[in-house]
Amino acid sequence: MTDLKRICNEIEIAVMETEKFIIRESGKFDIAFTETKGLHDFVTYVDKGSEKMLVERLKVIMPDAGFIAEEGTAAKKGVKYCWVIDPLDGTTNFVHGIRPYAISVALTGNGEPVAGVVCNVGVNELFKSWKNGGAWLNEKSINVSSASSLEDSLVATGFPYNDFSRLEEYMDSLTYFCRSTHGIRRLGSASIDLAYVACGRFEAFYEYGLKIWDVAAGILMVREAGGRVSDFSGNETKLDGNEIVAACNKVFPEFLENVSKFMQK
Repeated sequence: MTDLKRICNEIEIAVMETEKFIIRESGKFDIAFTETKGLHDFVTYVDKGSEKMLVERLKVIMPDAGFIAEEGTAAKKGVKYCWVIDPLDGTTNFVHGIRPYAISVALTGNGEPVAGVVCNVGVNELFKSWKNGGAWLNEKSINVSSASSLEDSLVATGFPYNDFSRLEEYMDSLTYFCRSTHGIRRLGSASIDLAYVACGRFEAFYEYGLKIWDVAAGILMVREAGGRVSDFSGNETKLDGNEIVAACNKVFPEFLENVSKFMQK
C-alpha cells in the first residue's frame, strides 16, 4: 500500500515552500493586478505562480499521478491517483488584503481523497490528514467538536458568488440557522471552513456551487477527525463540491435534515 503518511509529509513540505511565495507577494500585491475569470471569480499572478510551484513539486512525489488544478497549470490524467490543487483558496480575500486565504492540496485514489494538506497562509496553521491516519494541526491530533445539538453549534457557510439559482432558498436557510444556532460565520475560504470543522472551531459547514479543489483536502480532514461530509441529499461518496454539508458526528443528522429542508425545495 502507498505510504500515505510519508506522502502527506512531502505534500506539507511543498505547501510550506509555496506559502513563503504567497506571503512574500502579499506584501507588495496591488488589486490592479487582478484578473477576472467570471462573475465575481478572480485570479492573480499569485494564484498562477503558486499552482506552478505546487505542480512541479508534486510531480516528483508521485510521477504517475494526474492533476486537477484550478488554474489549469497541469491537466495530466492519472490511472488511479490524482492531485487536486487549489493554489490560493480565498483569492477575493487575498486581493483585498484580508484573511483567511489558504493553500489546499489533496491526493485522491479512485476518486476519493486519501491524503490532504490545508495551509492557513501566514498564521502558522497547517492542517493535514491521510486515510486512516487521523487529522492533525501543527503535528497535534485534532477532533471534531463534541457538541450534540444544532442549538449548541457555530455554523460556517459561504455566500453564492456567481450561481444565484438557489439564492432565495439559501437566504431562508440563513434565517433559520441565525435563529437556531450560536451564529453563522462566513470566512471566504471553504478549505479553511472544513479545517475548522475538523478541529472543532465550527460544528458545521454548508455551501453550494464549489469545485472539487475547494473541498477535497477538507473532506478527508473532517472524516479523519471524526466528522461526516455529504451532499444535500446525504450522499457521502464521490463529492465534487457542488453541494457540501460537513459537521461533527452528533450534529450531522440534524444539520443535514435542515439544510436539505431548505436547499432541496
